[in-house]
Amino acid sequence: MSATPGAAKAENVKIVTLGCAKNEVDSEEIAGVLLQAGYTVDGSAKRSGVTVINTCGFLESSKEESIQAIREAVREKQAGRTEKVIVAGCLAQRLGADLMKLAPGADLYVGVGQMGRFAEIVREVRGANGVGLEVEAPHHRWADVKTRARTGRPWSSYLKVSEGCDHKCTFCTIPSFRGLHVSKPIERVLEEARHLAATGAKEINLIAQDVTQYGFDLYGKFTLPRLLRELNEVEGIEWIRILYFYPSRLTDEVISAMRDCEKVLPYIDIPLQHAHPETLKRMRRPGNGAKYLDLLGKLRAAMPDAAVRTTFIVGFPGETEAEFQYLLDFIEEARLDRVGAFVFSREASTPSFDMEGQVAFRTKKERYDRLMQVQQRISREINDGWVGRKLRVLFEDVRDGWSIGRSHRDAPEIDGQVFRKGVTEPGTYADVTIEEADVYDLIGRAVEGSAEVESAVEHRIPKKPQ
Repeated sequence: MSATPGAAKAENVKIVTLGCAKNEVDSEEIAGVLLQAGYTVDGSAKRSGVTVINTCGFLESSKEESIQAIREAVREKQAGRTEKVIVAGCLAQRLGADLMKLAPGADLYVGVGQMGRFAEIVREVRGANGVGLEVEAPHHRWADVKTRARTGRPWSSYLKVSEGCDHKCTFCTIPSFRGLHVSKPIERVLEEARHLAATGAKEINLIAQDVTQYGFDLYGKFTLPRLLRELNEVEGIEWIRILYFYPSRLTDEVISAMRDCEKVLPYIDIPLQHAHPETLKRMRRPGNGAKYLDLLGKLRAAMPDAAVRTTFIVGFPGETEAEFQYLLDFIEEARLDRVGAFVFSREASTPSFDMEGQVAFRTKKERYDRLMQVQQRISREINDGWVGRKLRVLFEDVRDGWSIGRSHRDAPEIDGQVFRKGVTEPGTYADVTIEEADVYDLIGRAVEGSAEVESAVEHRIPKKPQ
């Protein structure tokens, strides 16, 4: 990225992004604000005037990763390769002054929601001496749409539709540092979608802590169905993917809107966390296994080829062997396409930190392994069911003579891929007939009659880049 034309002598800012896709969007907004103010933003440059660490504070592991990144930036400062270090985002919001003690040496520690004023923040840091702390109650300020500086692949982009969360899950730290749920006004979402399309995006991935709550704070009702119908009319966008449904709010109206909007992919990322009713009560989560199976039945009736992704927590305080076995039985019956699992992590400031019945790590790890073994078999069986069928694929890479892409079943970075022999230009769609499957990925060939030329499919496919 480079400075805007006609800007004053540019000073480089390096941005290091940690954590989830929401942080990725925040960093793109920060970069755009800085570019508009005349700075350059180049993470590969050997020297920078300012280094910004956009931290993650979700789990203990992400906290440690962020602290290591801060310490590395401080070492760069001491070596004279950067002049100032700004620590921003979730971990700064979560820990505040405590982070200054755990990872000292930065020039400013600033909390969440400040993207729109980052040019001002950088100017203040450049002219100040000493260490600053700017952490207030979370108050999100949306940056101007057209200032967002996109990174990554131009044909796919995340679009954040809200911030924060109103739920009180006993294991989750996010509401404490991201604040209560705040929706982005629908006209701004649509403007951003049109801007993303104009800059090359064909796929947009809607993200929020709970996308099903969208609009309630602004319009007095859940507005996701209306949003989907209006996004469906945006020219240039071909795929709309929705991430992070809340189970009790995936209503018939939402399902109908997904079914009726041809650009909305039949892909449901719905973190269930568990299935046993008593475990869910301790988590302060809605529903139970039986209700979830009913919901999955509705989804599959409306969208027979829907791909369902979820996450589960194993070893939550009080989880008995019987409760865990209930979860395994649920997984067998639910037949989920994609499952991620976490070993329960005790997080300070959450109710689950001091709950009775903490499960030993060895037991948690053993349960995690058992769950993933069950799910890998199911995922393979589901993938085998696609052999002989056709899938529309958005191709993104060419490696060792293979084209690599994603179908409607595959969200960026977290799901599987589709491989086919031959060269397909990245950023283009093509139909693929599936010939082979493994646990995560599918292998196919161009649909008969396609103008594309390819060699016979081989059994060896290139390894995914590490």
